[in-house]
Amino acid sequence: MTRFGYGTNGFANHRLTDALDVIAGLGYEGVALTLDHCHLDPYADGLGRRVAQAADRLRDLDLAVVVETGARYLLDPRRKHAPTLLDDDRHRRVDFLHRAVAIGADLGAEAVSFWSGIPPAGLDRATAWNRLVDGCEQVLDAARRAGVPLGFEPEPGMLVETIAGWRTLHEALGSPDGFGITLDIGHCRCNEPDPVPACVADVAGHLVNVQIDDMRRGVHEHLEFGEGEIDFPPVLRALDDCGYRGLVSVELPRHSHAAPAVAARSIEFLRRAEQPVQA
Repeated sequence: MTRFGYGTNGFANHRLTDALDVIAGLGYEGVALTLDHCHLDPYADGLGRRVAQAADRLRDLDLAVVVETGARYLLDPRRKHAPTLLDDDRHRRVDFLHRAVAIGADLGAEAVSFWSGIPPAGLDRATAWNRLVDGCEQVLDAARRAGVPLGFEPEPGMLVETIAGWRTLHEALGSPDGFGITLDIGHCRCNEPDPVPACVADVAGHLVNVQIDDMRRGVHEHLEFGEGEIDFPPVLRALDDCGYRGLVSVELPRHSHAAPAVAARSIEFLRRAEQPVQA
C-alpha cells in the first residue's frame, strides 16, 4: 500500500498540532511539513523546544515527515518566495535551507525538499545557473553532515522546471548521492513531454519525495483529484513498480479554507485509485 501524506501548506488556517491531528485521523501515514510563520517558524523564539514538541507529536501520531521549504512570504513580506538561490541576497535562502536541514534531522525527516526559484529580471542565465549550483553545493554539504536526503523539485516557470533540468543540475554537482528529486505528479502533466507514469519510471533511481495533485497540460494550477487530466491508477502503479516507498503527499496549497473536507476527499480518492482493476 502507498504511504500517503498531506501537505501542511494546505492547512494554513490550522495550528500545526491541530493539522497533524486531522491528517492522522483521516488515515494519512505522513505529512509534508512546510516551514512557515504559522507552522514551525524557523526564525521564531524557542525553536529547539518547538521542534522537539513537533517531533513528539509526529511520533505519537505515527506520522512520517518530509520538510518542505516553499513558504511564500517567510523570508520577505513583500516578495513571494524571495529571496531564492538566484537573487543577490541569496545568502538568506541558503541560511533558511540550512535551518530546514537541521530541523529535518531533528524530526527524523525522510527528505528536505526545495527548488531553484525564478531568475530575477535582467539576470543572465549563466549567472543564475552558477548561483544555483553554488547554493545547492552549500546546502548539500550541510545535508550530508546532518544525514538528511535532499529532494530538488523541478517547478514550472523556475530556472529548473523539468526532469531534464534536474538531471543537468545533478550532473553539474558531480552526480552526488543524497541529492535526489522531488517529483510533483501534477507538474509532470503540466509541462513534461512524456506521460506521467513514464516520468515516474524515468527518475525511479533518484526519487526521494513525491507530491501528488491533479493538473492540466500547460496550466500550473494545483487541482483536487478529478478536476484535472491525470489518470491516477497508472501513476500509483508506476510508483509501486519502481519500488518507491517514500511518502506520496497531497499538495493543495490553495485549499486551506476547506482543509479537513479536501483532505478527506483526497484520501478516499487515492485509496480507490490504488485498488486493483477487477476483471
